[in-house]
Amino acid sequence: MTLQQEIVGNAMQMAVVNLNPGQTVYCEAGKFLFKTTNVTMETRLSGPSNNAGQPQSGSGAAGMGGMLRQAMGTAMQVGQRALAGESLAFQYFTSQGGEGTVGFAGVLPGEMRALELNGTRAWFAEKDAFVAAESTVQFGIAFQGGRTGMSGGEGFVLEKFTGQGTVIIAGAGNFIDLNPADFGGRIEVDTGCLVAFEEGVQYGVQRIGGLNRQGLMNAVFGGEGLSLATLEGNGRVILQSLTIESLANALKKAQGGDKQGPTGGLFSTHAG
Repeated sequence: MTLQQEIVGNAMQMAVVNLNPGQTVYCEAGKFLFKTTNVTMETRLSGPSNNAGQPQSGSGAAGMGGMLRQAMGTAMQVGQRALAGESLAFQYFTSQGGEGTVGFAGVLPGEMRALELNGTRAWFAEKDAFVAAESTVQFGIAFQGGRTGMSGGEGFVLEKFTGQGTVIIAGAGNFIDLNPADFGGRIEVDTGCLVAFEEGVQYGVQRIGGLNRQGLMNAVFGGEGLSLATLEGNGRVILQSLTIESLANALKKAQGGDKQGPTGGLFSTHAG
């Protein structure tokens, strides 16, 4: 069942979700705004694919074994999210005795987007992009290769959504949808501009230029650091116009603190 939702607002959007009786939506802790009184709220450590806290059938060793496997599965989920710097818990909202309404929002000024999963393709998103999803959508953590993640500075940890249903994501600034296939099969973007992409698009990180004068000029004075994200293949890609790093630098500059100065992002100084 497709989630009935409406994204409203401009500079700081929010998602208003209408739940049918018995329908459940979950969000990352901290993304909830409001709900009607007939919508129950429950906080759990387990994701929607893990039925932790539900009664187990059977008894004796089989029942204990099932509970142990369930507890270990929950612990692995929590450990992955902790390693990724994500929220440790999810909040679940279920409408009781009629239709209900719940509101969610991201944490930065910018857009939101509802993605429809049909079970054939997963979606990947930057860390903290996830806002809310139907209980039929599974949330996971995908780790890019260590070399790729470390060289890019961002993108080592990605959120992964599988299953069927609606998932709502948020980013900073305005969104633009692209398909690498429309641009010769490959696009290169600032690592902080990537919001989400479909399974089938290959994500990587490459160094900007060579170890020559122009390459060093790009890295030191261009504000991009040493790397760009690469996206190849045929599939939907969502980019954002505002990066968290640029927003943080603008706020620090306005407060008279950290300034990138003439050396861009590679050698930015931190004034205490």
